[in-house]
Amino acid sequence: MDVKPKKIMLVDDNLTNLNDGQSALAGQYEVFLATSAPKMFKLLGRVTPDLILLDVEMPDVGGYEAIRRLKADAATASIPVIFLTAKNSIENELEGLSLGAVDYITKPFSHQLLLKRIERHLMVEAFNHDLQRLVDEKTSTIVSMQAAVFDLLAEVVEFRDDVTGGHINRTQRYIGLMLEAMLERGLYLPQISRWDFRLIELSSQLHDLGKVAIRDSILLKPGKLTPEEFEEMKRHTTFGAKIIGRMEGGPTDLNFIAHAKIMALTHHERWDGQGYPGGLSGEAVPLEGRLMAFADVYDALTSRRPYKQAASHSEAVDIISQGRGSQFDPLLTDIFLDIADRWPAKADPGPALAGPPEPGPGPADDPGRPGLSSSPPCPRAPGPQPKDR
Repeated sequence: MDVKPKKIMLVDDNLTNLNDGQSALAGQYEVFLATSAPKMFKLLGRVTPDLILLDVEMPDVGGYEAIRRLKADAATASIPVIFLTAKNSIENELEGLSLGAVDYITKPFSHQLLLKRIERHLMVEAFNHDLQRLVDEKTSTIVSMQAAVFDLLAEVVEFRDDVTGGHINRTQRYIGLMLEAMLERGLYLPQISRWDFRLIELSSQLHDLGKVAIRDSILLKPGKLTPEEFEEMKRHTTFGAKIIGRMEGGPTDLNFIAHAKIMALTHHERWDGQGYPGGLSGEAVPLEGRLMAFADVYDALTSRRPYKQAASHSEAVDIISQGRGSQFDPLLTDIFLDIADRWPAKADPGPALAGPPEPGPGPADDPGRPGLSSSPPCPRAPGPQPKDR
């Protein structure tokens, strides 16, 4: 099989230097010539070279400014650059290397030296590329394995708390809806632009993991919870964060574990500081927790429980709207209201939004199971608290 020659781009405003460089390289490489930095950038729109030989001193746009632009553009940032220059001071060389050049060759150059330097750097790039591919494959395998573990843990939670069947999958889809809308509108962009949305959705599966540490007599109780029982139920947030925290710091300390821990701990915090477990308020509540609250509350409202009826979609939207600036982040509430008509399509057939609700035995204003009432569900959470547990 024929191996295609590597592409080298030579940029110099001196035609003699261009011809000299081309004669040195043409036997081994596919060579592209440019007489200025602007012409180089135009050529880069059609060709992606394996390496750029860049003159430092050129009119209009010099080599130092050109490499700054190359490194600032994701499409060209990884292309290795070797500076060619008549300057041979240590200060000039250090400046070029500090801007991201991989080497610095003074002119006039020996053809053999130039070829050897290029060969060495292309070998390094090939090695780095192979190494990165192996790392990516390893990371992908680890993420897939941990995703499977997350799925299993999420299933354990739903098997124990079986009245909330499908809750985890639905909330995952709701989180995806909110993230897409936030990105479209540029809301909290500096933060979410660093997130992998797929991993955020994966992390959301474990927001109720702490329920595995709650006694069945409380978790599965069909009637109202006593104040003491509700206090124990509230501890599922700290239990969940503690369990997930044991996965941190290992050989695969991945971001989605940190996101999962934050969601587990803070999805019952409120914008006004009346939530639990920390009583955080405003932007002190991590964005992951503020986001999870919408998915969690909406699904709790629109799902039947033994102790409450299912709210309709419009009722759920009204209740969440009333919580703007108290229970919920006001800016996220505006996003939710803008896309609320898309939420029912993300609910799978089943207990959520399915037909006329059957009345449950628990009263609507049960302080342990707040249902649709606006009465205070517990001393820490005055006002509407549509989340059941």
